[in-house]
Amino acid sequence: MPDTDAQNVLTLYPAMGSLPQLLPRLQRVQVPTGTPLFRENDTCPGFPMVLRGEVRVSRSAANGRELELYRVQPGEMCLVSSAGLFTGQPLTAHGVTTTDTTLTLLSAPDFQTAMVDPTFRNFVLGLFALRMADLTSLIEAVAFQRLDSRLAATLLGHGPQVRATHQALADELGTVREIVTRLLHRFERDGWVELSRECITIRDSAALRNIATLPTR
Repeated sequence: MPDTDAQNVLTLYPAMGSLPQLLPRLQRVQVPTGTPLFRENDTCPGFPMVLRGEVRVSRSAANGRELELYRVQPGEMCLVSSAGLFTGQPLTAHGVTTTDTTLTLLSAPDFQTAMVDPTFRNFVLGLFALRMADLTSLIEAVAFQRLDSRLAATLLGHGPQVRATHQALADELGTVREIVTRLLHRFERDGWVELSRECITIRDSAALRNIATLPTR
């Protein structure tokens, strides 16, 4: 690895400073936007360290719907990859670059070697805990927050006219089209929105704002 890349690794992942013997074994990888980096049920090849760009990590359902779990930016950690390395189990999600991305990979054997070092181990476990907190917030939003509140907030986030299909809104909310359609018709009966083909016009933003701020269940 060139000296400039090694310095970037040490700046973004400083715990690697206690493992100088592993730095020469790191290889820089540059990938364009939209590149699949790993897929569900693959074997994890190593611990990725993002130097530039961003990776979106998502989980797919059997019906084809997708739920974004988190994004990995420079200096951050991929929870799914780390969990696969910890347990030796296949990956449970897939990762795709959202922009041109530069990263390097600490191989699975080198990751196990690195975890013996207290500085690196504490660094990884600290990042692991932060990422778990992010996932806990996501689970709370998906599982416990009222869907009508989430739909109202989504509508408000698109301006006075929402040009989207019911299916697209359902995908964004992680639910099914029938539930979104039922809620939208309820909103229309209450005079909050007006429905037309692939367009939802906001008629009472104050009412939507009130329901969007209701407490979670």
